[in-house]
This record gives sequence, structure tokens and C-alpha cells, in this order.
Amino acid sequence: MSAQLSIGIDVGGTNTDAVALDPAGTVLAWTKQPTTPDVTGGIRAALRALLAELGERRSEVGRIMLGTTHATNAIVRRRDLGRVAVMRLGAPMASDFPPLAGWPADLREAVLAGSVLTGGGHLMDGYPISPLDRDGIRRFLDGLDGYDAVAVCGIFSPSFPEQELEVQALIHDHAGPDVAVSLSHEIGALGVMERENATVLNAALYGVARDVTQALLDVVTEEKLSATTYFAQNDGTLMAVDYAAHYPVLTIGSGPANSIRGAAFLSGTDHAVIIDVGGTTSDLGVLVDRFPRESTMPREIGGVTTNFRMPDVLSLGLGGGTVVDPATGAPGHDSVGYRITQEALLFGGSTPTLTDAAALADGRLTGVSPEIAAALRTARARAHDRIESAVERMSLGRTGLALVVVGGGGFLVPDQVLGAGEVLRPEQGNVANAVGAAIALAGGRADQLCDHGDRLAAIEAAGKAAVEKAIQAGADPLRVEIVDVLETPVSYATRPTLKVSVKAAGPLAGIGNP
Repeated sequence: MSAQLSIGIDVGGTNTDAVALDPAGTVLAWTKQPTTPDVTGGIRAALRALLAELGERRSEVGRIMLGTTHATNAIVRRRDLGRVAVMRLGAPMASDFPPLAGWPADLREAVLAGSVLTGGGHLMDGYPISPLDRDGIRRFLDGLDGYDAVAVCGIFSPSFPEQELEVQALIHDHAGPDVAVSLSHEIGALGVMERENATVLNAALYGVARDVTQALLDVVTEEKLSATTYFAQNDGTLMAVDYAAHYPVLTIGSGPANSIRGAAFLSGTDHAVIIDVGGTTSDLGVLVDRFPRESTMPREIGGVTTNFRMPDVLSLGLGGGTVVDPATGAPGHDSVGYRITQEALLFGGSTPTLTDAAALADGRLTGVSPEIAAALRTARARAHDRIESAVERMSLGRTGLALVVVGGGGFLVPDQVLGAGEVLRPEQGNVANAVGAAIALAGGRADQLCDHGDRLAAIEAAGKAAVEKAIQAGADPLRVEIVDVLETPVSYATRPTLKVSVKAAGPLAGIGNP
């Protein structure tokens, strides 16, 4: 029997969602299971519940895609991170700020095994800053007490990666072929400090990536499935498991990206504002040509500023489990999370929540005191005001964009939102994040710096590199295509200079796609 079914799994702070789709994109089964402290338990429970609902059709499952919070949790909690040796190529330039400058002290202590600023790097026009100091790199590695991975960051390496690749070969020759090496030109864009930060985080997450990869493979083996597994990444596309093991930092924004892509698929829209309301937070993003709009600003992860690609997302502390102050009616910062069925008033508990506020408005909640009722009405009005302000902020002044509401707490969003067009609530929108994982394409991106007159050649070169990365991530070589080209003028250059960024995406190889 043909293995044509796709399963998407998305791990959230409250729930782990899973869906099964056929090649036409029809949702055959779905489930929501509580997220467990070890995350893996929630994945196992969600997959087993979904397979039970599929029954005999479980044998048709051909691929499983996972969006996970493992990497984010490791950084935020400062747990399970590897020790990283950091090499910056560019001496004597870039010496004002040492590697990991600006990091929270506890995170720097947990991650940094040692750092060096050594000869190498390039100027913007491609000329070397200084000769590559090969002996200095060897001495640096020999002088360390121990390390789990190496992060290499060369100045202007996204445009001129040759030195970083040479250093990787040198490390493997000197310290052994099994040493994990993270290269900055594969992780971030121009901007040496932010790119270096992202590269070090990526290196620190290798152990986490290995563990979660093995956990997913173990669960698939336990269920005796012959499915291929993939991980969702920050831009709404997928990567193969071995690719995810090398680039775990690219999974950090996969949750919001999955929600945006899933909302687009379920609603049939190409351009819209998306709001995903969960039990703890509401995440807003913007859909542009079926993909999440990416942030143009450096993003902070666990107190560290980075510049790898991330969806432009605004998170509000509003969700179905948000606790309401009974005295003032203010929606607080706390949430009952997955305990909502025990603690909320609607379910016989004693904690007022925004779910109770919505239930009071539609008549499902009765018998509360006048004081509590007044507080819940106030909370609902304040939540609506915050949602309207967030939609206006994300739309960047463009009125009339559809607002697609997904997530289990979507009932908190009113049917009319000032500044937005039609409010859409697609069927199965409560598991849009898992749908987004299930329908995702494999993707790749590449950047090039060029003179303005050479832009066409630069676009072609970057396009070829992006296609190669998409194929490496699992895309069918015959169906991958360029989906986005971004040209950005470079300031303070001695001549007209552009940064060209090209994104390629395509269906996964070897299986039908919705």
C-alpha cells in the first residue's frame, strides 16, 4: 500500500498537537495532548493517539514532521547545553568586543569553553584582512581543557566562506573527524556579532539536537512505522533529520512559522494577519505569498541577540488559561496552562481565566458572583483592546487585511477587529500549528554581496546555492524552485553595493504532497 499520509506534530507550552493529512490536504485525524516536562512523553502520547484514530490506515503514513521547543527550552533554562570553543577570524579588526560580549553571565558560563580572535577574515570587497593563522588555531585547541563543539565566525564569511571551510578541515585534521563544527556562513546573515552569537548557540545545541532526533526516531520505531522524519524550521519549511542535527538553532522559531503556514493552508489565503491563541500566549504573524513574513531586525533568544532568519512574530501574554485578577479585572501574566480543566471556573475550579470571561459572555458560565462577573467582563474588554492594538502593529498601517484566527483559544478574538478585514476561523484551526508542519516544504536560503551592476549574476549564484541547500534539506531536485528574492542596499560602502538574499523551496522527495 502506498505510504502517502503525512503526520505533523507541534510541541507547544501547553499542548502537543498532531494531525494526519492525505495527499489532497484533507485532515483525516487530529489530537491534542498535554505537553510533558520532558517533551518526548507528549510527542509519544500524541502520535499514539493519532495512530489509534487512523486505525488500519496507519500503514499508509509516509512522513512525520516535528516542530519542537527543545532548542528554545535548553537556551532559556540553561540546561543540556554543550561547551563551545569559539574562533573569530579577523584579527586585528573586530577586537573591541570579545566573543559572547553582551551574553547573560550564566549562559556565557554554561557555554563558553574558550575563545580566540585570530588572523583571517575578509573586507567587504573580498580582500583578506590578514593571513589565516593556522598555527594559532592549533595552539588554541591544544590549550583548552575540553570542549563539545567548535564555532567558527569569519568577518564577511556569508559572502566569502572559503576560510571558514578551510578552518573546519583544519580542525578535523588536527582534533579528529568527529569534532562538531558550526560555521557562521551557514547560520546567519551579515553582522558579525549577531551571526557569531547564533553560530555559538547552534554549536551549544548539538547535544540537544542529537537527543531529540533520537527520541523522535525511537518513538517512530516503537510504533513500527516506516515513515521518514523531518524537523520544521524557522521560515516555515522543513529539513531532514540529519540536516536538523547540524543546524538545531534553525528550529527555534518553528512553532509560530508552523501556525502561520497552517492558517494559510486551512483558510486558503495568501496574504493575511495570523493570530494563534493558545493556552498561555497569543502569537501574531503576517502571511506574505503563503510564507511567514521574516523579521528584518536582530532577534533576542534567551538574552542573546542573533540574526538568523526568524518569522516576524509578536507575542502577547493572552491565552485561554490567562489568570484574571478578581479585584481589577486585569488579565495577568500567569496562566493555568494545561491545568485549565481543573482550575478554571467553567470546569468547577476556583481561578478566574479568560476562558471563563468568554464563557460568561456566551452564556456557558453561570452562577458566579456579581464581582467576579464584572471582573471577567472587564478582562474580556481589555483582551480585545490588546488584540486590536497588536493587529494594527503587525499590519504596518495596511488596512483591510484578513485576520485568520487559529489555536484552541481563538474564541478570545472578537468577530470584528478594528483595522482588519474579514475575520476568518478555519475548520481545524485549533491544530493549525500541526497542519503547518504536515504541509511544509523543504527549503534553503543563500546570500550574496555584489556591486549593483553585478546583481543578476549574484541572484543567479545565490539561487543555485539556495536550491542546493533546499535539496540538502530534503527537497525533490526536480520540483524545487525559487520562492523569494530580496535585494537590500548596503550602507557605507565605497561603491553601490547590494546584499542579495534568495530563498528556494520544494516538495519533499519521494512522496506525494498536499
